[in-house]
Amino acid sequence: MPKLPLPRLHQAAWLAVALLITAPSATLAEDGAATVYAPNPRLLVQGIPDVPQSLADRVGAYNDFRGHAFVDWHPSRREMLISHRKLGANTAQLYRLSSPLGEPEQLTEGADPVTRASYEPRQGRYIVFERSAGGSEEGQLYRLDGSGQPAQQLTPSEQRHELQTWLHRSSELIYSALPLDRTAKGGSRAEVNTSFWLLDPMKPEGRRKLAELPGGGWSLRSVSPDDKQAALIRYVSATEAELWLLDLRSGASRQLLPRPGSQDGPAFYAPAEFSRDGKQLWLTSDRFGEFLELARLTLANGDLRRVSSQIPWDISDVALSADGRRLAAIANVDGRRELRLFDALSLKELPRPALPAGSVTAAHFDAKGQQLALALNNARGPSQIVSLDPKGTLQTWTRPQVPAGIDVSQFGEQQIVRWRSFDGETISGLLSLPPARFAGKRPVIISIHGGPESQASVGFLGRNNYFLQELGIAIIQPNVRGSAGYGKRFLALDNGFKREDSVKDIDALLDWIATQPQLDASRVLVTGGSYGGYMTLAVSTHYADRIAGAIDVVGISHFVTFLQNTESYRRDLRRVEYGDEREPAMREFLERISPLSNAERIKKPLFVIQGKNDPRVPYTEAEQIVAKVRAGGTPVWYLRAENEGHGFQRKENQDYQFYATLLFLQQTLLQP
Repeated sequence: MPKLPLPRLHQAAWLAVALLITAPSATLAEDGAATVYAPNPRLLVQGIPDVPQSLADRVGAYNDFRGHAFVDWHPSRREMLISHRKLGANTAQLYRLSSPLGEPEQLTEGADPVTRASYEPRQGRYIVFERSAGGSEEGQLYRLDGSGQPAQQLTPSEQRHELQTWLHRSSELIYSALPLDRTAKGGSRAEVNTSFWLLDPMKPEGRRKLAELPGGGWSLRSVSPDDKQAALIRYVSATEAELWLLDLRSGASRQLLPRPGSQDGPAFYAPAEFSRDGKQLWLTSDRFGEFLELARLTLANGDLRRVSSQIPWDISDVALSADGRRLAAIANVDGRRELRLFDALSLKELPRPALPAGSVTAAHFDAKGQQLALALNNARGPSQIVSLDPKGTLQTWTRPQVPAGIDVSQFGEQQIVRWRSFDGETISGLLSLPPARFAGKRPVIISIHGGPESQASVGFLGRNNYFLQELGIAIIQPNVRGSAGYGKRFLALDNGFKREDSVKDIDALLDWIATQPQLDASRVLVTGGSYGGYMTLAVSTHYADRIAGAIDVVGISHFVTFLQNTESYRRDLRRVEYGDEREPAMREFLERISPLSNAERIKKPLFVIQGKNDPRVPYTEAEQIVAKVRAGGTPVWYLRAENEGHGFQRKENQDYQFYATLLFLQQTLLQP
């Protein structure tokens, strides 16, 4: 990395910032020693220095932003379910909100979060929710009859379950089930099937299997108004998915799109909702171009009509009002999620309502189709919920809860920046700059999203605002090739043998940083989770001389061992993206580019964070890179949570991770 000269005043300022973390102002015990913030017993801590209690005290407020996520409308009352973490709690739980800005009534509690649930759709007599233990993602369904009563488990524990949808004419639901590797002989499965079940939550012993389909990429999206058929998506890859119909009586399934035997090439088809007469199906597809468009399929003749071709961005989260006259959808406009409304009869786009600044992360009509619940997120606060009526009137249901002493009105908006990569491809990202009071060139954290078929999007940065507001560190969230939101060509640019082209996009970003007068190219730290963890490790092997350190969170360290050890229901889906390790040429390529194979090149300090119960990227991916990098003499910090999976969900674990991250920044990025 080229070293840029730093003014003396700038160096002195950074020394002061570093001392914010390590200043000798920690509370003293009776023997004169500074008190320490101890990790909880479920955390394995290796190589990480003691966290001073004074650091935790200073940072604590930034760990307690608390928003609200919309879950479901009550079928007959103006009431909703929300998910929220209350003050002092460790995880998000279900709450009933009976009126706008009312006091939420807590419905669930426990060590594991609850974020997905649904009212019984006819009278709202009970609630069915999903929960998994310890981050394992082994989801189970539970019935909750009322607050204060114990929940009844509805599904057998030896499989992974997801609530799909309800029937219209009875209080029966459809859920999916996938087998787990821990129940297989030898700990792995050569084949995986997805089964769909019909269940009356009041009589779970009478559940009935509807169908069993090959593979792990199936999901049921909508049931026809007469309860005779359901729309299925068969996910093949981020750029290919099929639309199927399932007969709910016979269990027979048939493919609708792409039409079997036709000349239609692969495309992505995602069913949304049946029309109220059952004759048509609303869906999104990229069949006509680069982006996912809203479309309407006439089932009788297969006519597929484009609806949102005028919007050059991906459309998702399609919702149809109860009377079948209005559609709500979300357009992903360069990383900002915008609400779009359509007339379902004329197929014309309706005027856009005035909404608060930020992104719309969810849109759901109530049972009468009169109220549209919206979850909103912006740079100045976590998620809040509002409702929108047909006249365009907004009503606030929740307000984000911000810790005392933090003025979020001073938080800056994210800027979209772009740079040219090695092959001329334009890459974009989100840049967050610290307040103007921080003079001189600012150090930089490059934070790479997972997926890779995901996207860094505009929204609240949570506790990471501490980096900006208190330490003066700039944050860049790149959307390297392979990211969603920029068309299917861009989405496929990193597939298979093109994997390291995305790593080169970060090399080009480092070049761009060096041209920016407000950024310090001599002090850059890279971090990321999941696939972003792989990218972090890959950047550490290729560009060790250009970074100050790296933080890998639940990242892939070796593609072959990852594909061999990830849960079997995910394996074939990941092979489409990364390549099939059973093919000799691909296996040799994956072996060669994997960070573990190049661990001797990692020369800058590394911090690895992992959940022991991760079914996606097994903890062995973390432990093998930790061992090999340490063997090469490079310092490695390692943090493993025994009760977490693919990322930490418990506040006490998140807090310690954040404090340790600040210590790591002090030793790498914040040194003058």
